[in-house]
Amino acid sequence: MNIADRIQHLRKLKGISQEELADKIGVSRQSVSKWESEQSTPDLDKVIIMSEFFDVTTDYILKGIETKKQAGGEGMNANIFVIIASAMSFIGLIVSNGLWYEEQTPMAIVAGLILMAVGCMVFGIGLAYSSQNVTQAKRRFWTINIWLLSFIPMSLIYNALFSFTLAPYPLALLSYGSINAVFFFVLMYLVLCLGVVFWARKRYTV
Repeated sequence: MNIADRIQHLRKLKGISQEELADKIGVSRQSVSKWESEQSTPDLDKVIIMSEFFDVTTDYILKGIETKKQAGGEGMNANIFVIIASAMSFIGLIVSNGLWYEEQTPMAIVAGLILMAVGCMVFGIGLAYSSQNVTQAKRRFWTINIWLLSFIPMSLIYNALFSFTLAPYPLALLSYGSINAVFFFVLMYLVLCLGVVFWARKRYTV
């Protein structure tokens, strides 16, 4: 690999886009693009910043000389925390709906939201210790979890408007059986979730 290949390899290993790397080292995205396409080479001060950011030596970026640390491992994969967060969000949704169906108490809603919040915290903390697929993990997190995280809040709002009862799933759909009510909830849910999915895929591209 030459210097262009090594910069691209390190960036993709980190899981970030050209734009994100440019922001980290204080250059334009076009500069990073030119480095990776061999149209230009980074100045020494930018090489130093990149070596600190990627946790490699300047010798590796410039000459491809690896240290034992680099050769021995590539760091934690951020996608692991997407799985954990998604699982906790799903469990939170099931627990909240199940408890409310059985007991119909506010604590059922709180329990589910707490599990979801913990899942989000685990994901956020995990990103700080990850060095692989960070941008990809962010895209996957939002693509999956918006469907889980938004369901209870949207149901609470919907129920407050139509049935005047707070519940983690849309009671009005069951009690009124109105086609218009069903259409309204499904439409708002799809618009929100698909909008976030589109934003995430556009924002977090590698």
